[in-house]
Amino acid sequence: MKKKTFVLVIIALVTVSFSSMAQQVDRTSFKAGVHAGLPVGDASDYSSFSLGVDLGYHWGVSELIDAGIATGFINAFGDTSTIDVGPVGQDVDFPDIQFIPVAGAFRLYPTYDFKLGADVGYAVGVNEGNDGGFYVRPMIGYNISGNTELNVSYINVSNDGSFSVAALGLLFLF
Repeated sequence: MKKKTFVLVIIALVTVSFSSMAQQVDRTSFKAGVHAGLPVGDASDYSSFSLGVDLGYHWGVSELIDAGIATGFINAFGDTSTIDVGPVGQDVDFPDIQFIPVAGAFRLYPTYDFKLGADVGYAVGVNEGNDGGFYVRPMIGYNISGNTELNVSYINVSNDGSFSVAALGLLFLF
C-alpha cells in the first residue's frame, strides 16, 4: 500500500510540475490583419466580393488555449443584378453591406503551426437598413512565421436572414 501511495505522489508531483511549466507559455498579443472573401448562400445574390479588417487581443490561458476579444470591419460590395418584372428586365444596384463585429475569441493549438478557433458575438450593422445579428466565425490558422498567420474562415451573421462569407486572411501579431 505504501508503494502505491508513493507512486501516486510521484505522478502527482510530475503532473503539477509539467502543468506549472505549461502555464509559463505567454502568447498574449495584439493581432491585426486583413481578409478577403466570397459571399456564399443568400449573400451571393446581392454581393460578389468582401474585404475586411481584423483586430483582436488574445491572452494565453494555457499551453493549448488562448481566449480574447475580437472586432474589425467587414464590407461586402453590392452587386448589380437584373430582375425580371414580367416580360421586362430591370437592373437593380444593391448597396454595400457593412458590419462591425464585437466578439469573444477562442483558439486551440493542437501544434505550434496550426490553430483552430472561433469568434462568437454580435455584428453591428453599419449601413442603412442593416440591423446586424448574431456573429460566428470559425477558423483554421497556419503560422507562416513567429508573428504572421494565414487563416481560412467562414463568417456568418444571422438575424432574420443570413449573411455568410468564405474568407482568406492574413494576420500579424504584435
